[in-house]
Amino acid sequence: MGKLIQRVDVRDSGVVRNVTAARLRHSLTGRRFRLPDRKGKWLVAPTDGPTLLLHFGMTGALDWRPKGLNGNPHDRVIFQLDDGELRYRDLRKLQGIWLADDAESIARILGRQGPDALPIDRRHFDERLRRRRGRLKPVLMNQRVIAGLGNLLTDEILWRARLHPELRTDRLTATELGHLYRAMRMVLRESIPFGRVPARRRWLTAARSAGTNASCPRCGTRLLRATIGGRTTYWCPRCQSAGRP
Repeated sequence: MGKLIQRVDVRDSGVVRNVTAARLRHSLTGRRFRLPDRKGKWLVAPTDGPTLLLHFGMTGALDWRPKGLNGNPHDRVIFQLDDGELRYRDLRKLQGIWLADDAESIARILGRQGPDALPIDRRHFDERLRRRRGRLKPVLMNQRVIAGLGNLLTDEILWRARLHPELRTDRLTATELGHLYRAMRMVLRESIPFGRVPARRRWLTAARSAGTNASCPRCGTRLLRATIGGRTTYWCPRCQSAGRP
């Protein structure tokens, strides 16, 4: 907060979504960052002028480092600050950076979003899921229902809650909703310090890196993999068998 943006170095304009690289540089140079906020999967970084909106997708991240240190080949945009560099890094470039001039522009870019997954209370969580009749994983990833849950997060949460990804949300019991809510809170709290789902040894996220040879960290059963809601999904047929369609 309060850091002066001395220069904006756009190394890959493919991540700058709604403005040109030249306009991004011109609009932010000489501005100071204000207090940032998170809206679901978005980081909203206002300045004393326009607002920067960043979406990290699966492989994006911000990295701060002192000036002059070697960076990373996937550093796409570098914000030169008065005491260091803030680097937007992204391997796959699935999302990127947007610029908004006012609150109306911010709302248009963010789109309609449900309540954030971290602060939502149990009552509102249950209500929002019971209103839906879809499959559990696609509903959880629908940002209009609950904002902030991506593919890896959702698979990890469902594995910890022992719920099949294709369970119907309107058929979940109160007990199952309780398991799901507690698993979501735990996974989010553990993931936030890393900026992503950590690939810990006893987590599903680490196991899935083995692909077709992946096995459940809890019971050792070979994990199943399928495309659900357009996303690659892993689950354990033993631990998550109760809701198998």
